[in-house]
Amino acid sequence: MSLLASISLSLILFAYIFWPERNPFVQADKTRVDYLRERKDSIYENLRDLNFEYLAGKYPEQDYAEQRASLEDEAASVMAEMEALESRGIFAGRARR
Repeated sequence: MSLLASISLSLILFAYIFWPERNPFVQADKTRVDYLRERKDSIYENLRDLNFEYLAGKYPEQDYAEQRASLEDEAASVMAEMEALESRGIFAGRARR
């Protein structure tokens, strides 16, 4: 009796774990604003890492200044594009973060 119960439980668990999804290739729709948010977060993370590595002595002053200016320029352009999209009403129907 216990053998039958353990086999049936194993089959049920196996089916639950490996049962295919109805459509496994469905992806969440990403808007341009979602992409820009991810890019902004990535840039800010890179700035934090750059600052940490500079304080640790891994970057000379000139390289640090060039890299920081480059990342800040990129962040500014991303933020400007996000604001432009927001002003055109791209956020309609979506929650802001």
